[in-house]
Amino acid sequence: MVGSAVLLHVIAVVIWVGGMFFAYMVLRPVAASQLEPPVRLKLWSGVFGLFFPWVWISIVVILATGFWLIFGAYGGMGDVGGYVHTMLTLGIVMMLIFFHVFFAPYKRLKRAIEAQDWPEGGKQLGTIRKLVGINTLIGIATIAVASGGRYFMG
Repeated sequence: MVGSAVLLHVIAVVIWVGGMFFAYMVLRPVAASQLEPPVRLKLWSGVFGLFFPWVWISIVVILATGFWLIFGAYGGMGDVGGYVHTMLTLGIVMMLIFFHVFFAPYKRLKRAIEAQDWPEGGKQLGTIRKLVGINTLIGIATIAVASGGRYFMG
């Protein structure tokens, strides 16, 4: 059962962090260099509309498997290494950033596109870009902690 929980946990992390890395490092620069604002903003709204449900699913899976592992398999927070506490803290920060992106700038981006307010849409996309960049870095750090933490942090 532990192996299945770890596997699901890792798959959910790969979907979320890998998706952000691809969007930020690959799709963003190409879209910015080749598409005019109306088309670029509509593209991003569509991309987010397909990607964000996967992020929600990933968050549910990450929390369910993570807490099950901590409390069901490893005996609780007092019995896990410091790297698990760090991983959990970073993961919660990532989730809070995502919640903000989803409920604030993404919502405003969709409204701006409906109103064909391209400058406002660009502003909201810029905010999302910065937050996704931060979350990508935190996600990579969390993966480093998760995979190497027991060897370096105890």
